[in-house]
Order: sequence, then C-alpha cells, then structure tokens
Amino acid sequence: MITIDITFIIQIINILILIIVMNTVLYKPVRAALAKRKEKLAELATAIETFKKNAELRKEEINRKLNEARSKAKEEIDKAKDAAQTSTAESLAQVRQEAMTSKTDQLNEIQKQFAAAQKQLSSQIDSFASEMAAKILGRSV
Repeated sequence: MITIDITFIIQIINILILIIVMNTVLYKPVRAALAKRKEKLAELATAIETFKKNAELRKEEINRKLNEARSKAKEEIDKAKDAAQTSTAESLAQVRQEAMTSKTDQLNEIQKQFAAAQKQLSSQIDSFASEMAAKILGRSV
C-alpha cells in the first residue's frame, strides 16, 4: 500500500525539477538544432531547384539557338540552291561549303556554351551537396 508522507512529496518535486532541467538542457537545444537543420535543408532544396530551373532555361535557350542555327543554315542552303540554278556547279560547291562551315561553327559555339553552363551548374551543385553533407555529418567530407 502507498503511504503519503514527506518522501512522496520530495519525489514529486524531484521529478518536476528533473523535467524542467531536461527541458532546458536537452530538449530545447535539440529542437533548435533540428529546426536549424530543417531550415538549411529547405534553403538548399530551394537553391537546387533554382539551379535546375536555370539549367532547364539554358537548355531551352540552347535548343532555340540550335533551331535558329538550323533554320539559318536551311535558309543559306536554299539561297545556295537558287544561286546554283543560275551559276556553275563550282560556285554551288563553294556556297554549300561555306554554309556547312557556318553551321558547324554555330553548332560548336552552342555546344561550348551548353558545356560551360553544365560545368558551372554541376560545380555549384557539388559544392552545395558537400556543404550539406558536412553540416549534416558535423564534419568535413
């Protein structure tokens, strides 16, 4: 049978003090750390999403430039065909060669821009990923 005496009251007070101490010493700092971690992860997710959107926009721009280059090349080829009807076979070969060179140069330039954009974005994503991993693990990766 339980007897209520002074030790029972002291035990209740001890438990209340323990709850207060654990709350201030353990629970609040852990909750704060978890909240900071969640906030940082949300920021990193937003940054990653922004980089993905930028990469997609650049990809669309490159595709647009590629289509423009193709249409320009097609126009130049059409012009060359019209000129070839009125000129000799030698001049036709020369115009086609110039159109192909121009098309190749434009495609090479677009590919260089695309590779540079990918390299820039991948280096930034790698740095964000390593920074996030370092913060999560609490040490350098």
